[in-house]
Amino acid sequence: MAGLAAAGATLALPFGAKAQTANAAGGTLAEIKKRGTLRVGVTQAPPWYSKDPKTGEWNSGVGVSMGKAMAAVLGVKFEAVEVNWGTAIAALQGNKIDLMYMLDATPERAAAVDFPQNPLLFYSMAVLAREDLPVKNWADMNKPDVRIAVPQASSMDKFVSETVPNANIQRFPGNPEAIAAFQAGRVDAVCLFHPPLLAARQRLGTGKIVVPLPAQSQPSSVAVRKEDDKAFLSWVNATINGYYTSGQTQRWYEEFLRGFGLDPKSAPPVMKEML
Repeated sequence: MAGLAAAGATLALPFGAKAQTANAAGGTLAEIKKRGTLRVGVTQAPPWYSKDPKTGEWNSGVGVSMGKAMAAVLGVKFEAVEVNWGTAIAALQGNKIDLMYMLDATPERAAAVDFPQNPLLFYSMAVLAREDLPVKNWADMNKPDVRIAVPQASSMDKFVSETVPNANIQRFPGNPEAIAAFQAGRVDAVCLFHPPLLAARQRLGTGKIVVPLPAQSQPSSVAVRKEDDKAFLSWVNATINGYYTSGQTQRWYEEFLRGFGLDPKSAPPVMKEML
């Protein structure tokens, strides 16, 4: 996160003139309507964004569905602009994209871009566990005979170490190694935030994803460019809130899961009220 903020700060000055031009023209909202497109930053990261390898089109994922819907409300076309998590802030500052979904509103990022007050959705600390492992509460895994894999020195490592200290906690260099240990049967469960576990479950074809109680959830957000005119920020705030409270964000999420070959009932929801 600090690296991302630093990258944004490094690139802020060269792109300052472009950002000021957008302000002078009436802000991002006016610029979008004049241009005729809503430019959404995308990166291959199901269930948020997914590109069709055959056509090269970004045609599925919560961020793609939401981007298309928001473009339609504005009466403009959806335009996917490929970035990555490390360049998204710089792309916003450089006026290359208008927004990017699924960027958490950390203090470091908030110094470089703006975030709406309302959350986009919530994602939860979860486990991919053996089908026969009884897991409803975190306390169910607080036993020496339960082996749990986590990425070393991660937020998952810290949480599990504090919450289930009696478990057999096994630490690995990163997510892939922790998931590989579960696949090989060397551990009974792997603990991560639930999005990467969805792809792992689909790939492995085994295990169950559970959000143990009490649920540990955190919000994600939408990043937009900092500017004096707050019309676009206000519109994004109201629009994502409408999608969330109406259940539309959850429906887009479930739609992607079904297309990805997963039963939505087997995956944690993105609305904290449904946990």
